[in-house]
Amino acid sequence: MRIDEGFQQPPYPTEHPYTADPILPGLLKRLLPETVRNTLETDLIRLGDVLTEDIRPLAPLVQPATLTQYDELGQRVDQLHTSEGWRKIEEFAIKEGYNAVAYEREYGEHSRTFQFARTLIITGDGHVIMCPMGMTDGATRLMELYGTESMKSDVLPRLLSRDPTTAYLSGQWMTERPGGSDLSRTETYATPTGRIPSDLGPPYILDGFKWFSSAAEGHMAVALARTGDPSSGTRRLSLFLVPLRIAPYTSPLSNGVLIHRLKNKVGTHGVPTAELELRGTRAWLIGPEGAGVKTIASMLNVTRVHSAVHSVGSLQRCLALARAYAGVRAVQGGKALLKDVPLHVAGLADIALTYRGLVHVVFGAVALLGKSECGTASSGEEARLRLLTPTIKAYAAQKASGGMEEAMGAMGGLGYMEETGIGR
Repeated sequence: MRIDEGFQQPPYPTEHPYTADPILPGLLKRLLPETVRNTLETDLIRLGDVLTEDIRPLAPLVQPATLTQYDELGQRVDQLHTSEGWRKIEEFAIKEGYNAVAYEREYGEHSRTFQFARTLIITGDGHVIMCPMGMTDGATRLMELYGTESMKSDVLPRLLSRDPTTAYLSGQWMTERPGGSDLSRTETYATPTGRIPSDLGPPYILDGFKWFSSAAEGHMAVALARTGDPSSGTRRLSLFLVPLRIAPYTSPLSNGVLIHRLKNKVGTHGVPTAELELRGTRAWLIGPEGAGVKTIASMLNVTRVHSAVHSVGSLQRCLALARAYAGVRAVQGGKALLKDVPLHVAGLADIALTYRGLVHVVFGAVALLGKSECGTASSGEEARLRLLTPTIKAYAAQKASGGMEEAMGAMGGLGYMEETGIGR
């Protein structure tokens, strides 16, 4: 039989990530004043059109990053290469003001809801570009709260830039080999050093090894390092801005950062995460010395919310795929479609219920974050935000993953094909 003979599976339709969403429009109606909601809704419809027409077709162009450590003469070069699709999606996110809308605060305490509603619908087609963008958002908040005057004048505008030729991306370097979240065993040391004209803050030299370093393609990173005796645990950790691709440090190697390898991670193939050696690396202190854990908490509060929204956005996309497939897949000898089978629809309803609950609890925290940053949160709301921030990160990841597996199964064998995107 020729491939064009016999049964031909009709393609499933491409759903608009906002107008076809069963939850988000109603949620925004509850959370936002009418004028803000109308503006955001118009933007989300436009953004959804761009995603389906321009960004979704880039999927085949997103490939794992690669690393060239040595040139043809045997010289260490550590050149990082990202794929064409990754770079185009990254440029798209920057031009859209992925993070900028939260700090322009045009909509006051609702600016975070405005930002994360856009993030939610971008996630399904973003190929994990939200990871470096989320880290950059957290670094932006650090600069806003604790940056020196030089950092605020030179770095902060770049972190918020909508111009891909001038915008900065930032990584976050915490994890080391002795422990993941156990920061008390941090082995990277920071030593005060003499000041030079290009310094943006109190200068230090860092030496150590960062085992899981996000956004390796970034221009800078935020890193924890020890400024006291190891017996003091986390009490003598300080936070630093590490320039990577900021003049005069035009490459990681020019600032003593060696990329030993890229991590081979499950699912998130596009984003480059690396193992880095810091060898005489110049860095600038952020916030008070010895208060690194307290200082970086402001960044973690933002990145944890990003993580939760990304989990929920991933579930949204998987549910949309399963729902669209049910409308075209024939069963029972071609007499019915999956959407007409009660048991199958009940499974989709369970996924939708999980999605509904996650959207509401996560955006409850998003609304509180917006209030906190604009100074309109009560003491009770501030306490609730502190409780919810780490909780929603863990809870959304756990529950969304189960829902995504159910959506994968709902598409039969097709659900396990990488082309659908569910595996990612």
